[in-house]
Amino acid sequence: SRMSPPERLEDALRRAKCVHPRAALDAAIARMASAISAEYEGGERPLYLTLMHGGMVFAAHLAVALSIDVEFDYLHATRYRGATSGGALRWIKPPQVSLRDRRVLLVDDILDEGRTLLAVREYCEGARAADVRVAVLCEKLHSRRVAGIAADYAGLTVPDRYVFGFGMDYHEQGRNLPAIYAL
Repeated sequence: SRMSPPERLEDALRRAKCVHPRAALDAAIARMASAISAEYEGGERPLYLTLMHGGMVFAAHLAVALSIDVEFDYLHATRYRGATSGGALRWIKPPQVSLRDRRVLLVDDILDEGRTLLAVREYCEGARAADVRVAVLCEKLHSRRVAGIAADYAGLTVPDRYVFGFGMDYHEQGRNLPAIYAL
């Protein structure tokens, strides 16, 4: 049985509920930027590592709200979904900057089950980063989180539903919506 194509974004939006309007996102980002800036102030310039594609919108807004200087790089990785893979990462674009002895801030849109973020953090640790922290705009509320991953900085919580907007997609649609919606 072939999967039916996803509905149009307009139709999904009609069914969706706005869970965080733009003002709430801006306030959460300001809070996070303040905490992150205070944490890294006066120390070594951190490497600001955005997880693509989902993290891009949030990462850009968070970066310009920081009061510290950061060095940018990004990565793009997906997890193999095969039964024998154990969730191994498939690298589309690994970081280009050496992580050795660096303070790394991983920036992503959402901490859901956490498999990809955990694998990326382990990759950074394996590359001998001095310190790896995780900043996410949203944490999804459920009990399926894998062991060993948590957000050091989190903006908002979202319900255990399909969420999209502000970087998160609805079948590759709606990433640039200025709010977060849930179906």
